[in-house]
This record gives sequence, C-alpha cells and structure tokens, in this order.
Amino acid sequence: MPYRQLSLRRRCEAILGQLDLAERFCLEGLCTKIAEQRGRPIRLHPLPREAAESGVCGLWVGTATTDYVFYEAQTSPLHQEHIVLHELGHILFGHHSLEGEEADGAAPVVLGRTNYTTRQEQEAEMLASMIRTRAGLGPRPNGSSGDPLGRLGSAMGVR
Repeated sequence: MPYRQLSLRRRCEAILGQLDLAERFCLEGLCTKIAEQRGRPIRLHPLPREAAESGVCGLWVGTATTDYVFYEAQTSPLHQEHIVLHELGHILFGHHSLEGEEADGAAPVVLGRTNYTTRQEQEAEMLASMIRTRAGLGPRPNGSSGDPLGRLGSAMGVR
C-alpha cells in the first residue's frame, strides 16, 4: 500500500478509535454521538432538487450552532447512508471549505461533494468506507445468501 494511503488509513483508524461502533449501527445514533462530541446538533436533510440536479450529491453546512448534512434523496437508501457518512467524515476530520484555510467561525463551513479529487474528499470517502466496514454494514442479501440478484437488489436499495 502506498505511503499516502497508509497514512490516510492510520488517520482514519485514529478517528474510528474515538467512535463506539461496537453496538448495532444506527446512523442517527452516530450523528447523536458526533453532535455530543462537538457540542452542537447535526441535522439531516434531503438536498434541494436544484442542488442535486447540478451534480452535488452531498453537502455539509457547518454553522457556529448547528451542522447541517444534506444528501441526495433520489437514490437508494444505501447510497443515502454512504453520502451522510461521507459528510460526517468531513466533520470528523475537521475540514473547512477551502483546502488549508482555517475557519474563523464568522462564516459557515460549506462543503459540497461532486468528485473525489481533493485531499479532503479522499479523506472523507475513506473514513465513510471504513465506518461502514467497522460497523459491519454493506449489501445484505435479499433472500438466500447465495442469491446474486438479491445481493445486487439489496445493494441498490431495492426491497
């Protein structure tokens, strides 16, 4: 594994070590834990249609009093959950709206996701994936465990 990826994995592991993912995973419960650590609530909302149509699938708006996480509503529940985990990754990494710029609290932090080319996007995506893995999340088979079509349907949110 290249050094940069190993370093990122270690940083993600350090953040994961501060989260209690041993109990049955619940996205709302994770949001509550993070909100308690930060001393302000996290509110989840579907993205406005115009934002989703522009190509944004997730967005974090951090104000001095509340963190707002927006997710694409017109996608599978599994994808919605991953989008929220990605945005929580930004929160947990302490990202700001511009690479390397410190937020002074005067303006809200706004991060929208359209691709994964920046360091912050790669960090948030890796952490989201590692939370899913650590929590034992992933596609669950619909029907028998050997049914590939059921697994595909489950992964796409089809019930």
